[in-house]
Formats: sequence, structure tokens, C-alpha cells
Amino acid sequence: MSESKALTKKDFMSSQEIRWCPGCGDYGILAAVQKTMPELGIAKEKVVFVSGIGCSSRFPYYMNTYGFHTIHGRAPAIATGLKVSNPDLSVWVITGDGDGLSIGGNHLIHCIRRNLDLNILLFNNQIYGLTKGQYSPTSEYGKVTKSTPFGSIDAPLQPLSIAIGAEATFVARTHDKSQKHMSEMIERAAKHKGTSFVEIYQNCNIFNDGAHDAYTGKDTREENSITLEHGKHLLFGKNNEKGIMIDESIPKVVNVADVGLDSIHIHDEKRMNPDYAFLLSRLHHPSFPVPMGVLRDVEKPIYEEELQKQIETVTQKKGKGDIKNLIYSGELWEVK
Repeated sequence: MSESKALTKKDFMSSQEIRWCPGCGDYGILAAVQKTMPELGIAKEKVVFVSGIGCSSRFPYYMNTYGFHTIHGRAPAIATGLKVSNPDLSVWVITGDGDGLSIGGNHLIHCIRRNLDLNILLFNNQIYGLTKGQYSPTSEYGKVTKSTPFGSIDAPLQPLSIAIGAEATFVARTHDKSQKHMSEMIERAAKHKGTSFVEIYQNCNIFNDGAHDAYTGKDTREENSITLEHGKHLLFGKNNEKGIMIDESIPKVVNVADVGLDSIHIHDEKRMNPDYAFLLSRLHHPSFPVPMGVLRDVEKPIYEEELQKQIETVTQKKGKGDIKNLIYSGELWEVK
């Protein structure tokens, strides 16, 4: 038998016309995913993309893999059933800040807490783009939109905090302006055993243009974001002249020259207790640099593996089930 042909980015590009607005950040995310998939060494026939409703949810059409475009907020539930019934598949959930955190909030957190071996990419543009610019669960306080003409009075949700609160075993953040960093985070997520949750800051140039520019823009990201690297100090700034100290769970921005490098906190993505990762998820611009990279990467039992063990154990004790006997068991009566 001849060796199978190595896949390329082109192999993961579908023939469908891409229908996002020109300039949308989703193009960059799609390109990063298509570029990264061949590097994972997974056959196209083993890959499934599942989405809900929203601009991000067009994604399965543009991937030359299997896919489901499901209903609003329910992609995690569909993906759960898919992974449990066929554990060999590489399952990807594509969602947005509206789809995943509003109507789909409960489905998202329960998928995460179960720790199935699947991957969730949440596009966060802090707005409802598909329905023409209403505020979303991640829109900032005071946001003026078509549905909040006098400013939003809702406190915004923080996606990474939600994921860590649900005990996600892999949590990361990246943004649509860095193909390299996106690819790195997507690859790390794919290789993680368990549920991976990646928030991707994405620009909606029509209804919320520039929402993330302060910490993703080429000229500002060094001063306003911090790249997380396991085992390395939390440093940022053009020349890494600034850092984060953490004293009794209280973070503080300092100048390295004033306190010395040894006083700067060292990043530990392997910490089992989620308190540190949660602290990082609460660092927001402009008071703190925005963390980019892997916040948490730990191991826990995998849901579908535990389920299979349970089925095998019960089958050994009680034998294979019989659906007819099950239906006609217990209290029955006839209606005449």
C-alpha cells in the first residue's frame, strides 16, 4: 500500500462562497484553522465542526470536513452526543459571544464541566453581528447599540472566567490579528486531552470596529497585552520593562527595574487549583495588560472514556440490554 498523501491547507477549504462582510476578522480565524488542521495529522473524515447560530456559525460550510450547522446555542449539546457516540472523531465547536454565552450559556458550561475530549472556539467581538448590531453578553457597560440606545446597564460576562469557573482543563486566548499565535493556540487545544476552550478576540468592522484594538493592534499590543509562557515571568512592554507581581492573590503592575526580576510572578499553566488561572482571566485593559496564551492546561478524567468504562462494567454484571424487555418492564396497563 502506498503512503497516504500529506494534507495541506487547500484540502480543508470547501467550495462554498464565503459570505462574511469584507474585512471581517472571521476570515483570519478561518485561515488559521485551515492552515493548522493538516499539521494535526488527522484525516478529514475524522474531523467534525459543529456550530450554532451567528456569523461565526457559518464556519462548517467553509471547512471541507464533516459538519453540523445546528440551532441557537445548542452546538455543545450536539457535539456532546456526537463525541459520546463516536469517540474517535475530532470534534470542534464554533460559537460566538452571543450564541455561546446568552441562549447557549448552560449548554456551554455543562459541556465544559463534563470534560469531553473536544475543542471549543468562541469568537468574541462583543456585539451581535448577524442580527445587525445589538449588544451581547460581553459588551462593555454603557455600550450604545440599536438595542441599548442609552447605553447598556448589564455587567459584561468574561468568557475565560466562565470557562475556568466550570473547571475547564484547557483555557486559552488569542486574537484574529496574529495568524501565528492563533495557529499555536489551535494546535495546543487540539492536542489537549479533554475539553479545550479558546476565546478568540475578533473584530466586527461593521458594527463594533476596533473593539479590541488597544490590546491587539500592531502598535499597541506590546504595551497593553501580555504573552503567557509556561515557566516564564509575566513580562510585557516594548522591552519587557514591565511585569506583574502577585501578592496574596492581588495582582499589581510594576516596573521591573524598581522591584527586580525575581519579584515578577512566573506563569504556571499546570496549576491544578484554578484560582491562579481565574485571577489571570480577571486582568482587563486599561488597568492591566490583557493575557494572551494558555492560562490553564491540566489533566482530568475524560467523560466519554468514563462513560464507556461504566457501560462495560454494567454489561459484565447484567449482560447486554434488551430494549423490548425494558419497554415492557415495570408497571404496565392496557387501555381498552
